[in-house]
Amino acid sequence: MQKLSLRAVQKLTCKKRDAWWTVLLVDPVATRLVCLFARFDWITPNRVTWAALFVGLGSAGFFLKGDYESLAIGAGLYHISFILDCIDGKLARLKGNGSVFGGWLDYVFDRIRVLFCALALMGGQFFRTDEPVFLLAALVVVFLDMLRYVDALQIYKMRMSMRSKIEAVTLARQAEAGVKEEDQKVVFMEDLLRENPLAEGETLKAAAATRPGQPEVIDLHQQFRESFPWYARFRHALLRTRIRPHLISGIEFQMFIFIVGPLIGHVLVTTAVSAILLGAFELVIMFKFWLSTRDFTRTMERLAPDSVPTRAGSISPHLQAGRHRRREGDQGRPDTGADTWTGQDDPYSHDAPYLQEHQYSQETRTEPDGWNAQVTWMDQRFPAPEPDDDPGFQPYPHPYPAEPEAQDTAWLPRVPTQPHPGHHHADSGQSWS
Repeated sequence: MQKLSLRAVQKLTCKKRDAWWTVLLVDPVATRLVCLFARFDWITPNRVTWAALFVGLGSAGFFLKGDYESLAIGAGLYHISFILDCIDGKLARLKGNGSVFGGWLDYVFDRIRVLFCALALMGGQFFRTDEPVFLLAALVVVFLDMLRYVDALQIYKMRMSMRSKIEAVTLARQAEAGVKEEDQKVVFMEDLLRENPLAEGETLKAAAATRPGQPEVIDLHQQFRESFPWYARFRHALLRTRIRPHLISGIEFQMFIFIVGPLIGHVLVTTAVSAILLGAFELVIMFKFWLSTRDFTRTMERLAPDSVPTRAGSISPHLQAGRHRRREGDQGRPDTGADTWTGQDDPYSHDAPYLQEHQYSQETRTEPDGWNAQVTWMDQRFPAPEPDDDPGFQPYPHPYPAEPEAQDTAWLPRVPTQPHPGHHHADSGQSWS
């Protein structure tokens, strides 16, 4: 196999934006190892993932000893484990043999490595000092690591949900306007910035507006950029070196706790500082996501005003107390025993023509067809709420079984009763066996 070009491998395998620890301390080593590993067919991405896990567990073993030499060796092994963890993805992108299972395996092994290393590092310090605060620190490290990745996945899912709703509305409007199906498309500002990371957002939006037939650019981060105009300059300065603006992510959090802390001999202080910085950056991400949801709401109000509830935050009038109760003086309503109910003097008087046409009398409601018609009308008048828009939503089971509604069964044919086996029948004088 011919020697691979290092520059070509870096361009193909390195991400356009990555954590500063990865860009500065991992990629220079990882890309060179990828050029070496790619020559051997038996080195697969999944095997590299397993190797990263075993090296990480080895670092946990040294952390558990607690002395400085063991902590230094454990920190070195953890860094090697993280380099291998980066190599598996780069090798998969280079050779095109990545898989969905490999991505899942990489994610799960990362969480296992953090769990064992956190328990071993803090446990080793607890055995040496007998200070319970190290046990609390272990719980904090595991909790923040899980919170960081769970929050990232949930925000990603919500962003995809907002994008899908906007795409559905925009494509429907384009179809109504007579745009051909092959010409229908939705353009998001975040996609344009991802393709042109060093470009200005307003410049991309203006360039898209000048193109004939170019659809409107949807910007779900407009309010954030308007509130913090300096962020764009800060982002561009970092992206020139492939460093993403999120300076304290889960990667830096792990590296400071499992590498910097053991090397400088201040595990507890480093853990506390890293936890505070990670929590602060997570709050910034949540705030940015909240502003993005406000941009989404305004966009939907502009694109599809009919789909946005105008009474958001208030209770529907038909759910007010007493609406479904029998009250004295009610005439001409169901449940009051009156002959007919025409809908006169009712807050929902627009239903009166339908009611007058069907004339729901007391006798009619006791018939099967009349009962079904009334149930159908009620379902149309008070429809069930729409299912949750979250694609991963599953409704919780009701804690108590619903009681069957009382219905008039006088119209049902009477079924003759049969005596229980072994019971003496009064008419025949015989026993059933």
